[in-house]
Amino acid sequence: MTITDGYCTLADLKLSLRIADTEDDPLLELAIESASRAIDSYCNRSFVPSGTAATERRFATQNVHVCQVDDIGDTTGMTVTTDDGSGDWATAWTALDWDSEPVNSRIDGQAWPTMRLRAVGDYQFPTAFQALVKVSARWGWPATPTAVKQAAIIQSARIFKRADSPLGVAGFGDIGVMRVGRGLDPDVQQLVDAYRRLGVA
Repeated sequence: MTITDGYCTLADLKLSLRIADTEDDPLLELAIESASRAIDSYCNRSFVPSGTAATERRFATQNVHVCQVDDIGDTTGMTVTTDDGSGDWATAWTALDWDSEPVNSRIDGQAWPTMRLRAVGDYQFPTAFQALVKVSARWGWPATPTAVKQAAIIQSARIFKRADSPLGVAGFGDIGVMRVGRGLDPDVQQLVDAYRRLGVA
């Protein structure tokens, strides 16, 4: 198996687990993929860095001023087109017709992707129960956040070590059976809570 969109490298995880050989590499790679997708699911977003190719996506909005979009890591060359429901996509917006948010692409001093488009001037987004806003952009993050990488290492190690805890039992101590908890590791949740996107259906 080859890691495609994992948030840490095989070398990162092996260093964390103090593993020097290659015998378990396939299982370690699987753990990285599983942990990364679990983080995506918890945060309602993907942290894969934006590539060089722009692709098209469509969005529905219920607000004439703001359109929430998927994460856009680079707005260079981005295009926005809207439709009135006729299917002709006749209104092409220029870069002066919208602003990206968060302002300056930063939150708490850290680089963030564009998450919303705000109409400026006389422009307004169409509001309907249809995807009438079409955006062509480079989707993703400027770079995978350090906290997400650390979270992926912790969760990947937890998944890999799960094989040592059959039936969820990690061992026995002075207070009885020690069990492996379900879901994301509490430390992982703490690391990625700031990146959780709420209100996503």
